Amino acid sequence: MSPKRKIAAQDLKLDLLPGLIGYQLRLAQLAVFGDFAAQLKDYDVSPGRFGVLVLIAANPGMTQSLLAAATQLDRSTMVAVIDQLESRGLVERRASPTDRRSNALVLTAAGEKLLKQLKRRVKLHEARIAEAMTAEETATLAALLGRIRSRLQAGAARRSSKE
Repeated sequence: MSPKRKIAAQDLKLDLLPGLIGYQLRLAQLAVFGDFAAQLKDYDVSPGRFGVLVLIAANPGMTQSLLAAATQLDRSTMVAVIDQLESRGLVERRASPTDRRSNALVLTAAGEKLLKQLKRRVKLHEARIAEAMTAEETATLAALLGRIRSRLQAGAARRSSKE
């Protein structure tokens, strides 16, 4: 069946989409990531790279494997991420004092300096997100999102253990 007229954006029918949690989460994620990218555009750091820098700073000496697990990235992807951060002089791989087969990750002085600047910008970004809610609503949203994530991850783990 061919359309009889061009559909304008304001006439677009979304059917059940607005009521779907996944649809609303995806639209919110796009908006949040877009604002994050705009806030950090001068630094060429993605939300994922920011998270990696935060985790390394909070856990100096952590292994790439632990970092990959914490960020839910596969180990080969994490190698590429660390390679990129290392080439920018932000992260350093050191021989692990406890396991010769792994590297201990630490931020360089340049990485620490950049992370300090990024944290200031990210706090402004987070404040813009929170402006739409009360402090209680913000806490509730964070708790609900955590609950959704935990439930779905637990279900996925149960399904994969049965296979």
